[in-house]
Amino acid sequence: MSDRLFSLRLFSRVARLRSFSVAGRELGLSQPSSSRIISGLEKEVGVTLLTRTTRGVTLTEAGRDYLERIEPILVALEEADHAARGTGELRGILRIAVSTPIAVRELAPRLPAFMDRHPALRVSLQMSDQRQDLVNESIDVGLRFGALTDSNAVAQPLGQSRRLLVASPAYLAKAGTPESPGELASHSLIVGPSGVTPAGWSFQRNGRTTSIRAEGRLTATVNEGATAAAVAGLGIMSTLEWGCRAELASGALTEVMVDWKMETIAIHAVFPAGRAAKPSARAFVEYFRTALGA
Repeated sequence: MSDRLFSLRLFSRVARLRSFSVAGRELGLSQPSSSRIISGLEKEVGVTLLTRTTRGVTLTEAGRDYLERIEPILVALEEADHAARGTGELRGILRIAVSTPIAVRELAPRLPAFMDRHPALRVSLQMSDQRQDLVNESIDVGLRFGALTDSNAVAQPLGQSRRLLVASPAYLAKAGTPESPGELASHSLIVGPSGVTPAGWSFQRNGRTTSIRAEGRLTATVNEGATAAAVAGLGIMSTLEWGCRAELASGALTEVMVDWKMETIAIHAVFPAGRAAKPSARAFVEYFRTALGA
């Protein structure tokens, strides 16, 4: 039974990662060993679950149905093991999807206490400034800012962060300090992922809303790159306060147009739709919410 359970867990990881070698490394196996175990599982089940090509691994129709049926069972078994231990000890791998700035600035500094509390737990930070697919990428919990697009996902609020404009003192000394949205047209703008919105940059003051189209002289595909560019004096950036709190505290960046308020963005912990949240994911969310003071 133990061998069968391990083969099911391996199959789940191979299917989600679409790679025998990557899934094998995660579970301490070589690529040939991973392939051999899955072949044994297919023989036992009596059907081909995965299609192997030189470009990777994909699920067959039978494999897709099998995966959907076994993953809730694997989560339920983990829940049962956790309850049976009765000690609150967490084991296995916890996969957290998180943007790079939040991982580096807010999450990593708070992780030691959580991991010390659960020494048998392994944490995998899936860091990207693009929104990950929680189900297909086999994520246990995601930290997301802004509107939630998956109406079926289970979400828990963690806090809020205001959007603001920042620039380096050196840039402002050279180019001047804008006092209103209209003046931004004459400034160099830096646009990272967190500064890209369909309506442009919107500002409120005295009950009035003003929006501008933000065309960056410099654009960056990751927020940390945009922040570094702003510190270097390349222009004015729109970002979340969580993404530049350290630079504001040190004086490397200065908030501009403080009388014009931008939107406040909510952050949620999001669990994948269609399956129960793992005990480690629930424990992490509760810990992180408390650590943030939410």
